[in-house]
Amino acid sequence: MDFELNEDQQAILEAVDRLLEQHAGPTRAIELFANNTYDSELQQALEESGFSNILNDMAMEEGKLAGLEAALVVEAVARAAGVCAIGSQIMLAPLLTGKELTDQALEGPVAICLRSQIEKPVPLRYGANAKTLLVLADSNSDDDLEVITLGDGDMESVKSNFGYPMGRLVNTSVSGTKLGADVASKVRNWWRLSLAIETVGTMEAALNHTVEYVKQRRQFGRAIGSFQAIQHRLSLCAIQVEGSRWLAREAAYHNAQDEAVANAAAFAIAAADKVFGESHQMSGAVGFTREFDLHVWSMRLHTLRQELGGLGGHRKAVVAARWG
Repeated sequence: MDFELNEDQQAILEAVDRLLEQHAGPTRAIELFANNTYDSELQQALEESGFSNILNDMAMEEGKLAGLEAALVVEAVARAAGVCAIGSQIMLAPLLTGKELTDQALEGPVAICLRSQIEKPVPLRYGANAKTLLVLADSNSDDDLEVITLGDGDMESVKSNFGYPMGRLVNTSVSGTKLGADVASKVRNWWRLSLAIETVGTMEAALNHTVEYVKQRRQFGRAIGSFQAIQHRLSLCAIQVEGSRWLAREAAYHNAQDEAVANAAAFAIAAADKVFGESHQMSGAVGFTREFDLHVWSMRLHTLRQELGGLGGHRKAVVAARWG
């Protein structure tokens, strides 16, 4: 993989950033969070601009999956605090088109979970707004995938501090189309990749917000960002973010191979714990208030760290991919 983006990739990134300047950002995220509301306007803008179909469109042009290009879009939306299920829409839904389902794209928003999370219902990211629910087996050994079309009243909204609109399944008798292990394995890998990519974008924004704060916050007559101890801690966080970014992008470039994806997710989720703690400590007491925008990204890191078995689940996937 080349560390320099090519012209097409740079154009994609510039275009999605311009769109997000109009339709995303912390102020918009806070307004939507107050009502546990999904950003349908952002999703529509991404769809109309062609970003939701980038994986399929570029695959047709190049004769292969375009994982890196899709990852750039997902990373940008996470960095801009978009309240939109772009990860599942752009990375998971295209895998299922024509897979014993339909030639049409799955209706979004698309939520995803493990089977245990609907048998004993827990809040899911974007659950209350989802039109399609993907349910994976908890274990790789008995892998399958169920694709459920949700109706009105199947999910209920759940208030939380996690930074995403959350919802819980209330109609536990719903069922859908079951697909086999091959499809389930691909969806699991791309879910893991999406988590890694979203974590990268979210960490980067949290760290950038912290850097701007320490440039302004003064103590002993100086900006605290000028203190060497603060600079060292920021540097370590930056290393974690950059390491996570390139592991995730490499996994995307190679279209979500088992070991690459597991390594990327394990590294990013471990880094998220570090960035969360350091960003809040360096922001001081104001970092724990709603008036300070850090929570827009930091609380999302908590949610991302719990999905798909959390850090332990990702590390087990590394072991399984490497040694079986």
